[in-house]
Amino acid sequence: MKKIFITTVSLLGFAGAAYAAEVEGVVTNYDPATKMIVLESGAAFTLAEGIQLDTLQPGGKVVITYDDGTTDATAVAVVE
Repeated sequence: MKKIFITTVSLLGFAGAAYAAEVEGVVTNYDPATKMIVLESGAAFTLAEGIQLDTLQPGGKVVITYDDGTTDATAVAVVE
């Protein structure tokens, strides 16, 4: 029984990691008050708690990691 439990927990951990996706794009709008980033493609993402991008400006290129199936950005990297 213990082996089944450990295997199940391990598989669920891998399944959660498999649902992350990335998108690269140019920022058209960033609102720090609402924590919303809009890309040229029209895609909009909401920043997760703890992500601070005070210096991000429209026209900046970013790579956004988000939970697949949502618009919740879990990480944002500014590309120079």
